[in-house]
Amino acid sequence: MMVTTSTISLAQDKKVLARVNDVEITQADYDTAVAEVGSEIASIPVADRRRVLLEFLIENQLLAAAAEKDKLTDTPDFAQRLKYYERRAKRDLYFERKVRDAVKEADARRIYDEQVKKIKPETELRARHILVKSEEDARDIVEQLARGRDFAELAREKSAGPSKSQGGDLGYFTKGQMVPEFEAAVLKLKKGEVSEPVKTQFGWHVIKLEDKREKQPPAFDQVKERIMSALVQQKAQEVLKGLRASSKVEIVDPQVREAIEKAPRGSFN
Repeated sequence: MMVTTSTISLAQDKKVLARVNDVEITQADYDTAVAEVGSEIASIPVADRRRVLLEFLIENQLLAAAAEKDKLTDTPDFAQRLKYYERRAKRDLYFERKVRDAVKEADARRIYDEQVKKIKPETELRARHILVKSEEDARDIVEQLARGRDFAELAREKSAGPSKSQGGDLGYFTKGQMVPEFEAAVLKLKKGEVSEPVKTQFGWHVIKLEDKREKQPPAFDQVKERIMSALVQQKAQEVLKGLRASSKVEIVDPQVREAIEKAPRGSFN
């Protein structure tokens, strides 16, 4: 007998995690609960998730059994709810099979590669600065640096800027992110050079250029999920458009009909 991946998967789905009287709670039930909880699962500590969700399933079964015992499952209210949740389950399954599963990582990679090709080369600069109130203070900073004082140490000691605790480090930035006077001064510097005092609306700066490099696009793994999510939404819109085109949808309530006509189309996810 050949053991396939699907055989193993089916066996895992049927794995019994708990029993409530004669009812088994399986791995498939657990996986369904995880999908139902969705992003809310992030609020549960990782170490507690399995226990919390299993307790949720056990309580569900206890309450379901009690409802059945009290004949609540024979009421019109139950029939209506069952009908609603049946439609919802069908919707979720269709979305999973026809929308989410239709979007492949290769599709995201293709979009990523296309966008990367469109990115124009851009230089990133990394600088430190020391911000003081007067030109006199700035020139004193320049003199101390000329005598060998460490720039980062002096920034922590003298700077009035918010980057003081980082030794004046502003991180990497591109053209247009700094005020014009500051940017013009940085662009004149070579790596490792220190500027003369520079006046801006914030005060007087002494600037050191730490690095200059070509800006790199984010790695594929950093943006993959965001691209996949956008593609899933796009696919959902396409599927819904096709379903609407091949179906007769009539909104009877005039107020709802007017609101729907004015609102943008949403997806069913």
